[in-house]
Amino acid sequence: MIDQIDHIGIAVRSIAEARKLYEALGLAVTGIEEVPQEGVRVAMIACGASRIELLEPLSEDSPIARFLEKRGPGVHHLCLASNDVRSDDARLRDAGYQVLRPEPTRGAGGCWVQFVHPKSTGGVLLELSEGTEEAHRHA
Repeated sequence: MIDQIDHIGIAVRSIAEARKLYEALGLAVTGIEEVPQEGVRVAMIACGASRIELLEPLSEDSPIARFLEKRGPGVHHLCLASNDVRSDDARLRDAGYQVLRPEPTRGAGGCWVQFVHPKSTGGVLLELSEGTEEAHRHA
């Protein structure tokens, strides 16, 4: 079941450069990690009950690098917090929505994630994420 917006993912060319804006606004990066299977470096910025996720490509052929090449920096996806991502995944499949992976996989902070194709969501890449409170505090 979905219970809140977890984060908004923003594609950036450089976390070091992009974070300056958020820090100038008084927000803090709570953690940076590499997610090699996604080809991305991630910085999480706490913002109230939600977070902002900065996504920097690890290589020129990563999905985020391709996004940046095609669309430039900006909003990449909306992530909804799930307390049971496998159940939400099954519910979406049963309703005919197109998910991007055969099953949920591990993402940043060790969370279980699934993505819903923008063709099924009115043009927005949607991420579902299930993680422990510990994972969300340190992601």
